[in-house]
Amino acid sequence: MISIDIDKCKGCKVCENNCPLDAIKVIDKKAQLYDNCVSCGICFKVCPFKAVNKSDVKNAENITCTHCPVNCSVPLNKTGACKRYTNIKGELIRNRKLVVESIRKDLELNNAYKPLITAVGSGTNYPCLRPAPRIVQDTVNGVDVVTVVTEAPLSYSGVKVKIDTNMDIGEEGAKVKRDGKCVGRVTTEEYGSKMLTIGGANLLSGSNDGFIVAKTIVDLANGRRVKLKIDDGSTIEIQQDSPPIIDDIEETYMRVGCGSATIGMFAAQLSKAVDEAIILDFHVVGLLSEHAAGKEVGMKYSGVTPYGRKSTMGRYFGKHGHGWGGTEITSPLDAVKSVDMTIAKEGYKILVTETTGQKAALLEVKKDGTVEEIEMTEAALKCVNLISENCEQSNASIIYTGGTGGSARAGVTTFPKKLTNAIHNNEVTMTIAGAPTFVLPGGGINFMVDVSKMVPDATTWVPTPATVAPIEYTMTREKYEEIGGHVNSIITKEQLLKELNEEKL
Repeated sequence: MISIDIDKCKGCKVCENNCPLDAIKVIDKKAQLYDNCVSCGICFKVCPFKAVNKSDVKNAENITCTHCPVNCSVPLNKTGACKRYTNIKGELIRNRKLVVESIRKDLELNNAYKPLITAVGSGTNYPCLRPAPRIVQDTVNGVDVVTVVTEAPLSYSGVKVKIDTNMDIGEEGAKVKRDGKCVGRVTTEEYGSKMLTIGGANLLSGSNDGFIVAKTIVDLANGRRVKLKIDDGSTIEIQQDSPPIIDDIEETYMRVGCGSATIGMFAAQLSKAVDEAIILDFHVVGLLSEHAAGKEVGMKYSGVTPYGRKSTMGRYFGKHGHGWGGTEITSPLDAVKSVDMTIAKEGYKILVTETTGQKAALLEVKKDGTVEEIEMTEAALKCVNLISENCEQSNASIIYTGGTGGSARAGVTTFPKKLTNAIHNNEVTMTIAGAPTFVLPGGGINFMVDVSKMVPDATTWVPTPATVAPIEYTMTREKYEEIGGHVNSIITKEQLLKELNEEKL
């Protein structure tokens, strides 16, 4: 049971901000408990002033949930901390009905058998030695097929976030924070995108900030908008299948390629419109006339030296920034470092743009080698539009990741290693919330899944802390027996559907 030491409470609201049930509020600078408190212990763990006390005494009128190690004490008509189970008339009932059919029926899986049911709403059997909540058999094309489902708490879990942007959001390795708490890191830059890793076992269970880490993983996996701050970098708002918002500006386009690649793709059109083109890009700045593609279409070097540090012919390295093309350039005039008038001619036209074509300017070389901005010509504008039209819409994409260990395998089989081997041998189809997974090679079962293909709102979290993944394992009955499955717990899909229909009545 939870109690508050009023004398020690400083009203800091750490308990209020972390409580998953809004069961504790700070009023008049002192924490107060409400009757929906389930003694999950989060407030006890996060209170910096030791003002929260937790005892093993349980309210006799409550039910102790045994579906995970937290053992919430759930009052009548209330839910546990994970919000999965409700105390209805003295019995804990999974408060989301089992989702039998996957929302996406067009998904192709690696082998012949799609899951007979999803795990969403199936619940969790704990401890690990118990068979999974649902083990269902049906006949598919004359073959007996079994699907085993469970909502498995995974300490080893997180999300990979792909952000389509050319903007500099922060250094690789920088901490990603939510409400001032570290929830992940900036990782590598990909082609046209930045990557974040949120979660992982060390952040989930390595400190008292694991609760907000778990919440962030689940919010992102369930398609909710999340605001994050990168150390010494940008503030970003991300949501699955929505344009990212970076420092309050919504991104529009994902670059068609780096500056060099953009020159390579559109050199023929650019060469007919201008005497020189500089494509600004945080990675590789492209210079048309010096580039191999420029030479291919008959151009001679213009004498222009662009911004950046030269890499190879027509390719220059820029620096990260919040200017054009994700560089530090904020004025197109600064894209030209110098002009050699022994090569260049007065009146040369230089197009300066970026790999998305969102910003563009036309410059003209003056007699003394300086440049000035002039009105954009129709031919130059067509080139800018061509670049822009070949860009994709900027988006944020979320990949849920996890490792399925003891509790996620023992409910399937008495010999977990055989399940692991069968998955790697494509003898068992593993899906998450009805969606196909990519299982990483090597030992263990480490998976990645596109959350846009999962049943909506499929993941939850428990205050161990860990996220909860709906996992389906589908295989032939013969294979299930071979790997030591819990065959005595199998029911037919017909029996399951009858049971579900009776629950509706």
